[in-house]
Amino acid sequence: MMNQIEAYKSEKDGLDILEDVPRYASEGWEAITDSDKERLKWAGVLFRRQTPGYFMMRIRIPNGIATASQLRVIGEISREFGRSFADITTRQQLQLRWFTIKDVPEIWERLKTVGLITLQTGQDNIRNVVGCPAAGLTPNELFDASPVVKEFTEMFVGNKAYTNLPRKFNVTITACKDSCTHAEAQDIALTPATKSMEGVEVKGFNVAVGGKMGSGGYRIASPLDIFVRPEEAAAVCSHIVMIFRDHGARELRTKVRLSFLVEEWGVERFRRELERRLDRPLACAGEDQRVAKHTDHIGVYRQKQAGLNYVGLAVPVGRITSEQMLQVADLAENYGNGQLRLTVGQNLIIPNVPDRQIGELTNEPVLRELRYDPSEVMRGLVSCTGMDYCHFALIDTKGWALKTAHALESRLGKTQPLRMHWSGCPAGCGNHSVAEIGLLGKNIKISGEVVEAVDVFAAGASGCEPNPPVKIMEDVPCDELPDVIAGMVKHGAFKAMRQQLRKIVQVAAPVPATAPPAQPASPPAIKVGDVPEGGAKLVRAEGQEIAVFKKAGRLCALQNNCPHEGGQLAMGWIEGDNVVCPLHGYKFNLQTGACADDPKLRARVFSVVKEGEDFKIDLN
Repeated sequence: MMNQIEAYKSEKDGLDILEDVPRYASEGWEAITDSDKERLKWAGVLFRRQTPGYFMMRIRIPNGIATASQLRVIGEISREFGRSFADITTRQQLQLRWFTIKDVPEIWERLKTVGLITLQTGQDNIRNVVGCPAAGLTPNELFDASPVVKEFTEMFVGNKAYTNLPRKFNVTITACKDSCTHAEAQDIALTPATKSMEGVEVKGFNVAVGGKMGSGGYRIASPLDIFVRPEEAAAVCSHIVMIFRDHGARELRTKVRLSFLVEEWGVERFRRELERRLDRPLACAGEDQRVAKHTDHIGVYRQKQAGLNYVGLAVPVGRITSEQMLQVADLAENYGNGQLRLTVGQNLIIPNVPDRQIGELTNEPVLRELRYDPSEVMRGLVSCTGMDYCHFALIDTKGWALKTAHALESRLGKTQPLRMHWSGCPAGCGNHSVAEIGLLGKNIKISGEVVEAVDVFAAGASGCEPNPPVKIMEDVPCDELPDVIAGMVKHGAFKAMRQQLRKIVQVAAPVPATAPPAQPASPPAIKVGDVPEGGAKLVRAEGQEIAVFKKAGRLCALQNNCPHEGGQLAMGWIEGDNVVCPLHGYKFNLQTGACADDPKLRARVFSVVKEGEDFKIDLN
């Protein structure tokens, strides 16, 4: 069945919304239809349910490479049209907030004067292409890969051949040896490699596909056993995107990322299709040139250019004020060459600072707020937007992250190197699965009241030695986190945990070619005592997940996946005659499946039939 976003795309291409923006700017936000609210995401303009009448704008900054002039204009826009702040994202972009639809044409014009655009930064598009923020600067790179990022970006931005993907699409292209971009969590990951070809060592990339953070959790990208030269890399990326466009699923949006196609096809079939489209064989993978460490580029680092340095500044949880943006822009011009870089850790870099000026730069007043020498806790702090501005988030991630970090700084002082990443929902935008400590927001009930809480993950990693994290705690109230995490920070053996996690190899059992077709399993028998009063039990039958609830001694059954965004209803709670989805709080009637928050949504309801002393679910 076609989901709602696919229906919108079939009616009108997302980029066609550009023609409607002047009209909406004149008529006001109330005139924007539901379908056009979605299409505005193709223009990088996002309606936020938490702030009716105000919007968020995501600015595309390929490889995170920006200029002082660009940051200055963004700071001025934020001060004039917003509330004097912006957020640096984990994809090396900046997000503006609190402007109205009538402001959009003027904001776009101002961005255009400094070479910035917002196109295709939301919804089912190739998002900002990530690269090493020190590309072209660091001596720890195989080569400067930022030209490849630029070439690939120019292929798809504004090109309708790329605007009807089944789901969002994330790409990292890096030749940094220090694993600074979480490449294994990307739909396409190009990472530095060398290969001997006809007796000559060639520098290029190994290629992996199908990584992700959300839609079911962290999946490490699958190596395609392919080596590509820099000059052919952009074209290879393009063909991979086209495979996803033409063959990716388009039904349930929680099951349509590229990873699911890779799982369905397998690596060999995917590679064959890529070679068919390229009309040539591809070289086998080269030797991975990455080292087993992670670099965040915070601090003072020597560049490969003699006498020059880049200075990485920590921006706590990525939130930066207009005044700070203006001051940093001035510093980039006064001490460097006017260039700036954004990192996936939500931080800033001022490059090309001469040796003789390092002392002066590090004594600048704004560097007391955006420090080059932060505590280990603050240095590795990353947070998604949180519930203040994102309707997916379940907790105030940025607020809790800062409060917890400050408490740990006060309590522990200097600690071991630490990455503490916060995600407000299972989409994983805070990259919680690749940190020493990952915190995933949720709501729980304590004494009948809903409170903000987290599940705690540990020892996840990307890079040349990637591994998923392990969940070590559940349902921890956020206000208890300083006490809970202090011991982990002080005594956590994260390196040893990663070594153990990497030994866990999951091998799927092979299916014999002659195996007879599997017969659908009958729904399992359910006893009334199996389901707690006011609670739920998850049942799987014939490939379906069903949430069975008990209310006043009576069993009710609904589809487990929330029709809104795929939350697990079995993990929710009952309020009156409704189950509340734990992901975004949408309520569905236990008897009819009707949604109290959106009349267009309805959960499938199953009959529960008594058979003797047991009950069974009627799947017909």
